[in-house]
Amino acid sequence: MFDETTPHGRIAAAALAIAAERPWSDVSLRDIATRAGFSLVEMRQHVASKGDVLAAIVRGFDDEVLAHAPATEAGEPRRDAVFEVMMARFDAMQPHKAALKSIVATSPPDPTLMRAMLASQAWMLQAAGIDSGGIGGGVRVLGLATVYASVFRTWLEDDDPGMARTMAALDRRLRRGERSLSRLDDIGDVLGKAGGFFSNVLSGRRTASGEASQPAAPRSGTAPDSTG
Repeated sequence: MFDETTPHGRIAAAALAIAAERPWSDVSLRDIATRAGFSLVEMRQHVASKGDVLAAIVRGFDDEVLAHAPATEAGEPRRDAVFEVMMARFDAMQPHKAALKSIVATSPPDPTLMRAMLASQAWMLQAAGIDSGGIGGGVRVLGLATVYASVFRTWLEDDDPGMARTMAALDRRLRRGERSLSRLDDIGDVLGKAGGFFSNVLSGRRTASGEASQPAAPRSGTAPDSTG
Protein backbone atom coordinates (compact mmCIF):
# COMPACT_ATOMS: atom_id res chain seq x y z
CA MET A 1 0.00 0.00 0.00
CA PHE A 2 2.41 2.68 1.19
CA ASP A 3 5.84 2.78 -0.39
CA GLU A 4 7.94 2.18 2.70
CA THR A 5 11.13 2.59 0.70
CA THR A 6 10.42 6.34 0.95
CA PRO A 7 10.56 8.38 4.18
CA HIS A 8 7.01 9.68 3.81
CA GLY A 9 5.72 6.18 3.10
CA ARG A 10 7.38 4.82 6.25
CA ILE A 11 6.02 7.69 8.32
CA ALA A 12 2.48 7.27 6.98
CA ALA A 13 2.50 3.50 7.54
CA ALA A 14 3.86 3.90 11.06
CA ALA A 15 1.26 6.54 11.92
CA LEU A 16 -1.61 4.36 10.73
CA ALA A 17 -0.30 1.37 12.66
CA ILE A 18 -0.16 3.34 15.90
CA ALA A 19 -3.52 5.06 15.33
CA ALA A 20 -5.15 1.64 15.04
CA GLU A 21 -3.87 0.84 18.53
CA ARG A 22 -4.77 3.98 20.47
CA PRO A 23 -6.43 7.40 20.12
CA TRP A 24 -4.69 9.69 17.66
CA SER A 25 -4.64 12.45 20.27
CA ASP A 26 -2.32 10.25 22.36
CA VAL A 27 0.13 9.74 19.49
CA SER A 28 3.20 11.99 19.34
CA LEU A 29 5.68 12.68 16.58
CA ARG A 30 8.25 10.84 18.71
CA ASP A 31 6.00 7.76 18.74
CA ILE A 32 5.69 7.85 14.97
CA ALA A 33 9.42 8.42 14.50
CA THR A 34 10.26 5.46 16.73
CA ARG A 35 7.83 3.14 14.91
CA ALA A 36 9.18 4.31 11.53
CA GLY A 37 12.78 3.79 12.64
CA PHE A 38 13.75 7.46 12.51
CA SER A 39 15.52 9.65 15.01
CA LEU A 40 13.79 12.94 15.79
CA VAL A 41 16.41 14.74 13.70
CA GLU A 42 15.60 12.52 10.72
CA MET A 43 11.87 12.87 11.36
CA ARG A 44 12.10 16.67 11.32
CA GLN A 45 13.66 16.56 7.87
CA HIS A 46 10.41 15.17 6.47
CA VAL A 47 7.52 16.43 8.63
CA ALA A 48 7.01 19.36 10.97
CA SER A 49 3.68 18.43 12.55
CA LYS A 50 1.05 15.75 12.85
CA GLY A 51 -0.80 17.64 10.13
CA ASP A 52 2.12 16.89 7.82
CA VAL A 53 1.84 13.22 8.79
CA LEU A 54 -1.85 13.19 7.92
CA ALA A 55 -1.09 14.88 4.61
CA ALA A 56 1.41 12.10 3.87
CA ILE A 57 -1.31 9.54 4.59
CA VAL A 58 -3.69 11.30 2.19
CA ARG A 59 -1.05 11.36 -0.54
CA GLY A 60 -0.33 7.67 0.05
CA PHE A 61 -3.96 6.81 -0.67
CA ASP A 62 -3.84 9.14 -3.68
CA ASP A 63 -0.87 7.22 -5.06
CA GLU A 64 -2.66 3.90 -4.64
CA VAL A 65 -5.70 5.12 -6.59
CA LEU A 66 -3.70 6.89 -9.29
CA ALA A 67 -1.40 3.90 -9.82
CA HIS A 68 -4.36 1.69 -10.72
CA ALA A 69 -6.69 4.22 -12.35
CA PRO A 70 -7.94 2.79 -15.67
CA ALA A 71 -8.06 4.88 -18.80
CA THR A 72 -11.40 6.64 -19.14
CA GLU A 73 -13.50 5.63 -22.12
CA ALA A 74 -14.77 8.19 -24.60
CA GLY A 75 -18.39 9.01 -23.91
CA GLU A 76 -18.36 7.51 -20.41
CA PRO A 77 -20.63 9.53 -18.12
CA ARG A 78 -18.62 11.67 -15.73
CA ARG A 79 -20.64 10.42 -12.78
CA ASP A 80 -19.74 6.80 -13.53
CA ALA A 81 -16.03 7.63 -13.85
CA VAL A 82 -16.00 9.53 -10.56
CA PHE A 83 -17.93 6.72 -8.85
CA GLU A 84 -15.29 4.15 -9.87
CA VAL A 85 -12.42 6.36 -8.72
CA MET A 86 -13.99 7.15 -5.36
CA MET A 87 -14.86 3.52 -4.67
CA ALA A 88 -11.26 2.60 -5.51
CA ARG A 89 -10.21 5.07 -2.83
CA PHE A 90 -12.52 3.53 -0.24
CA ASP A 91 -11.17 0.09 -1.20
CA ALA A 92 -7.63 1.35 -0.58
CA MET A 93 -8.59 2.76 2.82
CA GLN A 94 -10.58 -0.28 3.95
CA PRO A 95 -7.66 -2.09 5.69
CA HIS A 96 -6.96 1.06 7.69
CA LYS A 97 -10.50 1.86 8.84
CA ALA A 98 -9.74 1.44 12.55
CA ALA A 99 -6.84 3.87 12.30
CA LEU A 100 -8.86 6.40 10.32
CA LYS A 101 -11.70 6.20 12.85
CA SER A 102 -9.20 7.02 15.60
CA ILE A 103 -7.81 9.94 13.63
CA VAL A 104 -11.21 11.39 12.75
CA ALA A 105 -12.48 11.03 16.33
CA THR A 106 -9.69 13.02 17.95
CA SER A 107 -7.98 15.11 15.27
CA PRO A 108 -8.85 18.85 15.25
CA PRO A 109 -9.17 20.70 11.92
CA ASP A 110 -5.72 21.29 10.44
CA PRO A 111 -4.88 23.68 7.56
CA THR A 112 -2.16 21.38 6.22
CA LEU A 113 -4.59 18.48 6.08
CA MET A 114 -7.28 20.64 4.45
CA ARG A 115 -4.88 21.66 1.67
CA ALA A 116 -3.88 18.03 1.14
CA MET A 117 -7.52 16.96 0.97
CA LEU A 118 -8.38 19.57 -1.67
CA ALA A 119 -5.32 18.60 -3.71
CA SER A 120 -6.40 14.98 -3.34
CA GLN A 121 -9.84 15.67 -4.78
CA ALA A 122 -8.24 17.49 -7.71
CA TRP A 123 -6.22 14.35 -8.48
CA MET A 124 -9.30 12.16 -8.12
CA LEU A 125 -10.99 14.27 -10.78
CA GLN A 126 -7.95 13.87 -13.01
CA ALA A 127 -8.09 10.11 -12.49
CA ALA A 128 -11.71 10.23 -13.66
CA GLY A 129 -10.70 12.15 -16.78
CA ILE A 130 -12.17 15.45 -15.57
CA ASP A 131 -10.24 18.72 -15.68
CA SER A 132 -9.49 20.23 -12.29
CA GLY A 133 -7.69 23.37 -13.48
CA GLY A 134 -8.85 26.97 -13.61
CA ILE A 135 -11.90 28.48 -11.97
CA GLY A 136 -14.25 25.80 -13.29
CA GLY A 137 -11.91 23.10 -12.04
CA GLY A 138 -11.75 24.74 -8.64
CA VAL A 139 -15.53 24.65 -8.46
CA ARG A 140 -15.51 20.96 -9.34
CA VAL A 141 -12.85 20.24 -6.71
CA LEU A 142 -14.93 21.90 -3.99
CA GLY A 143 -18.02 20.03 -5.12
CA LEU A 144 -16.29 16.66 -5.03
CA ALA A 145 -14.70 17.46 -1.67
CA THR A 146 -18.18 18.04 -0.25
CA VAL A 147 -19.42 14.74 -1.65
CA TYR A 148 -16.37 12.87 -0.37
CA ALA A 149 -16.65 14.31 3.15
CA SER A 150 -20.28 13.20 3.39
CA VAL A 151 -19.73 9.69 2.01
CA PHE A 152 -16.56 9.23 4.07
CA ARG A 153 -18.65 9.48 7.25
CA THR A 154 -20.98 6.80 5.90
CA TRP A 155 -18.01 4.59 4.99
CA LEU A 156 -16.58 4.82 8.51
CA GLU A 157 -19.76 3.23 9.89
CA ASP A 158 -20.28 0.75 7.04
CA ASP A 159 -19.36 -2.70 8.37
CA ASP A 160 -20.43 -4.55 5.22
CA PRO A 161 -17.33 -5.94 3.42
CA GLY A 162 -19.09 -5.17 0.15
CA MET A 163 -19.59 -1.54 1.25
CA ALA A 164 -23.23 -1.53 0.12
CA ARG A 165 -24.15 1.51 2.23
CA THR A 166 -21.13 3.39 0.99
CA MET A 167 -21.91 2.68 -2.66
CA ALA A 168 -25.54 3.71 -2.20
CA ALA A 169 -24.56 6.94 -0.46
CA LEU A 170 -21.95 7.77 -3.09
CA ASP A 171 -24.33 7.10 -5.96
CA ARG A 172 -27.03 9.20 -4.33
CA ARG A 173 -24.69 12.13 -3.64
CA LEU A 174 -23.17 12.04 -7.11
CA ARG A 175 -26.59 12.02 -8.78
CA ARG A 176 -27.65 14.94 -6.63
CA GLY A 177 -24.38 16.74 -7.19
CA GLU A 178 -24.39 16.16 -10.95
CA ARG A 179 -27.23 18.63 -11.40
CA SER A 180 -25.63 21.20 -9.12
CA LEU A 181 -22.26 20.70 -10.78
CA SER A 182 -23.71 21.51 -14.20
CA ARG A 183 -24.96 24.82 -12.85
CA LEU A 184 -21.67 25.49 -11.07
CA ASP A 185 -19.74 24.70 -14.25
CA ASP A 186 -21.75 27.39 -16.02
CA ILE A 187 -20.92 29.83 -13.22
CA GLY A 188 -17.26 28.84 -13.42
CA ASP A 189 -17.23 29.51 -17.18
CA VAL A 190 -18.76 32.94 -16.65
CA LEU A 191 -16.26 33.79 -13.91
CA GLY A 192 -13.40 32.55 -16.07
CA LYS A 193 -14.45 34.73 -18.99
CA ALA A 194 -14.94 37.71 -16.68
CA GLY A 195 -11.50 37.15 -15.22
CA GLY A 196 -9.98 37.08 -18.70
CA PHE A 197 -11.79 40.29 -19.66
CA PHE A 198 -10.59 42.19 -16.60
CA SER A 199 -7.08 40.82 -17.06
CA ASN A 200 -7.05 42.23 -20.58
CA VAL A 201 -8.33 45.58 -19.39
CA LEU A 202 -5.81 45.85 -16.58
CA SER A 203 -2.93 44.89 -18.88
CA GLY A 204 -3.86 47.60 -21.39
CA ARG A 205 -5.02 45.28 -24.17
CA ARG A 206 -7.75 46.26 -26.60
CA THR A 207 -11.32 45.98 -25.42
CA ALA A 208 -14.25 44.65 -27.42
CA SER A 209 -14.89 48.18 -28.76
CA GLY A 210 -11.45 48.18 -30.36
CA GLU A 211 -10.02 50.88 -28.10
CA ALA A 212 -6.95 50.21 -26.05
CA SER A 213 -7.55 50.60 -22.35
CA GLN A 214 -5.07 52.83 -20.55
CA PRO A 215 -3.55 51.79 -17.25
CA ALA A 216 -4.60 54.00 -14.36
CA ALA A 217 -2.09 56.57 -13.12
CA PRO A 218 -0.43 55.53 -9.87
CA ARG A 219 -1.99 56.94 -6.74
CA SER A 220 -0.10 59.44 -4.69
CA GLY A 221 2.24 57.59 -2.36
CA THR A 222 2.20 54.43 -4.46
CA ALA A 223 5.47 53.44 -6.06
CA PRO A 224 5.25 53.25 -9.85
CA ASP A 225 6.06 50.02 -11.63
CA SER A 226 9.82 49.67 -11.76
CA THR A 227 10.01 46.82 -14.23
CA GLY A 228 10.32 49.08 -17.26
